[in-house]
Amino acid sequence: MHVAVLFFAFALTGTTLALDNGLMRTPPMGWLAWERYRCDIDCENDPKNCISENLFMDMADRLAEDGWKELGYVYVNIDDCWSSKQRDDQGRLQPDPKRFPGGIKKLAHYLHNRGLKLGIYGDMGKLTCGGYPGTPLDKIELDAQTFADWEVDMFKYDGCYSNATEQELGYPLMSKALNATGRPIGYSCSWPAYQGGLPPKVNYTQLGEICNLWRNYGDIQDSWDSVLNIVDWFFENQDALTSAAGPGRWNDPDMLIIGDFGLSMEQSRSQMALWAIMAAPLFMSNDLRTISSGAQSILRNKMAISINQDALGIQGRRIVKEKSGIEVFWRPLSKNASALLFFSRRTDMPYRYTTSLSKLNYTAGSYKVFNVFTDETASLKDSTEFVVSVNPTGVVMWYVSAPAKFNLRQFYQGGTLHGRVYDDREENAIPRVFL
Repeated sequence: MHVAVLFFAFALTGTTLALDNGLMRTPPMGWLAWERYRCDIDCENDPKNCISENLFMDMADRLAEDGWKELGYVYVNIDDCWSSKQRDDQGRLQPDPKRFPGGIKKLAHYLHNRGLKLGIYGDMGKLTCGGYPGTPLDKIELDAQTFADWEVDMFKYDGCYSNATEQELGYPLMSKALNATGRPIGYSCSWPAYQGGLPPKVNYTQLGEICNLWRNYGDIQDSWDSVLNIVDWFFENQDALTSAAGPGRWNDPDMLIIGDFGLSMEQSRSQMALWAIMAAPLFMSNDLRTISSGAQSILRNKMAISINQDALGIQGRRIVKEKSGIEVFWRPLSKNASALLFFSRRTDMPYRYTTSLSKLNYTAGSYKVFNVFTDETASLKDSTEFVVSVNPTGVVMWYVSAPAKFNLRQFYQGGTLHGRVYDDREENAIPRVFL
């Protein structure tokens, strides 16, 4: 099946109705506490890393002052362990008074004044996963209004200590309750992760009508094995998952762990590229105060972000799985463009993979390719064989377009991209490395 036909098929499956709150028309981006900071509440002995208003203000400062916000990273999301162990006298949730002395509304204002948005966490059980007060069925309306009163911008609803019947009632009820507050609040549901993630137990048509994004699978850990487990599950089940995603409704493979301890630079590029292909939410979970320049350059890659944020909102697919350990992924993009990703599961040495665009189902014609992580460009006919050298556990990622549609200049800001000065001659240069 040729790319043009595949694109039409994708477009037809992308018509499912989405939650009608007008939010998250592209995958949300920001920072989320959980993977890096978990439930660290020891502010006496670990004041810089404990779950407290200071941590979230620090990360907000970094997003606002270090250029992250301008790239689209605008959410600062609290996860579990933020609340007091008891509700207040009116039955409302309340933050831990020692760790959040200013309260959540004040924290929201701190973020809003910096052009950022605040996300918060709750759970459908009587307790959260970490043992804090949950939001069971009888508390849904009260808690939704409380979050709106606090001027929260996003809510993640987890499912620990709840059963299938409660989830079937509770996730739609929370959607209605959030909308009824009149405040735009993005809604993240963990419902499918508690039901195996796949039809028929999971009704993705319904999810797209009540949630903006949803966790399909287990939590990411700070390791390459964890990334691979998530990638394997999503692409082995791509036929059931890709049609569920689209503007305002996203599959969520969990956080970016780039900048933590478990991934090499090659593996970090791989996670960024694969999440871009999947049209996944981009929530970093790292320490933005100390993040390395290498990790920053990956997370700030404007072309990778552009692919992730493409307005069509079509989730990409794995189209080739070779015995050599090379896999190829493809995602259709706006303006008749596409993203191609060559990924190596090998751990021994760089692998030289030979193919052509026609073998990857591109229709006859000439194309321009832009290498997302090296900034190199080339012109290719569909029939021209080329070689990509893919490092172990690494990727080569291309933005592919017809020459008339390709405008390299749009990815330069202030005349530079990743520190390189734009030169018109680059548009026709033949790269010496990646082909």
